[in-house]
Amino acid sequence: MRALVVDHSEAGPVRFADVDEPVPSTGEALVEIRHICLNFGELNYVHQWPAGAVHGHDAAGVVVRAASDGSGPPEGTRVAVGMASHAWAERVAVSPASLGTVPEGVDLADAAALGIAGVTAFRVLRKRSLLARDVLITGASGGVGHFAVQLAALAGARVTALVGSPERAAGLRELGADRVLTDLAETGDRFDLVLDTVGGPLVAQARSSLAEGGTIHLVGYSSGQETTFPSGALFGFGEPRSIATYGDITPTGGELTDLLGLMAAGRLSAPVGLRGDWQDVGDAVQALFARKVHGKVVLDVA
Repeated sequence: MRALVVDHSEAGPVRFADVDEPVPSTGEALVEIRHICLNFGELNYVHQWPAGAVHGHDAAGVVVRAASDGSGPPEGTRVAVGMASHAWAERVAVSPASLGTVPEGVDLADAAALGIAGVTAFRVLRKRSLLARDVLITGASGGVGHFAVQLAALAGARVTALVGSPERAAGLRELGADRVLTDLAETGDRFDLVLDTVGGPLVAQARSSLAEGGTIHLVGYSSGQETTFPSGALFGFGEPRSIATYGDITPTGGELTDLLGLMAAGRLSAPVGLRGDWQDVGDAVQALFARKVHGKVVLDVA
């Protein structure tokens, strides 16, 4: 079968290759993949995976063989695959714990966009009550950011979206952002929660904007820059302000099911900024790296 595998050469980060068909264990379903979703991290840091390995974590398709132990969805079920391994292939063996059943009315391509981005936003934002809280989402025009803006607004937060340029602000108010900024210095507000996908100097700036008892959750570092805190910046009176890391790679099936339910109810939309054929994966990767995509990249598997 055809798959996208890790390529460490200058032609990379991925290339097409013919690979062996997956052989599911008794506790795995065989899924025929219809759409894959690209993530910046798995492509930008491709050196962390062995060359030649089938790459990718997020996809959507149809179960063509249910797990032989009786667990998971039956044959014919439409499913979203989230944070699984080796997902960018024509077929993949997946534990039911990493699958979410796609309800009627939800496009499989939209379901493919959930995965890492949707689950990350969901897991961070559910850690505390957001009702009438002030929440800052950095990198709000990206995949995690688009989901986070919507979910924070659904939870009753006052949402401030921070983007890199005015062009990247499009559509964020419609998704639930109360304000859209291109520079954190534009506001003197204090935030109860910051979900940061950018890293670098912005972390120190956002730390100084935390309210008492507030938390910054670091879920990405797309800037690739280092963070330096000025002398004394981490000292303060009142309820402690904290910085939390994120690296939850536990099975995603439960969260995918919740998110798909919100999509089916019309309360959550998929931020698909680029849709194409997986044959054009090279162009899609270039667009993603050039920051030309607002939201997620979803490619149809021929």
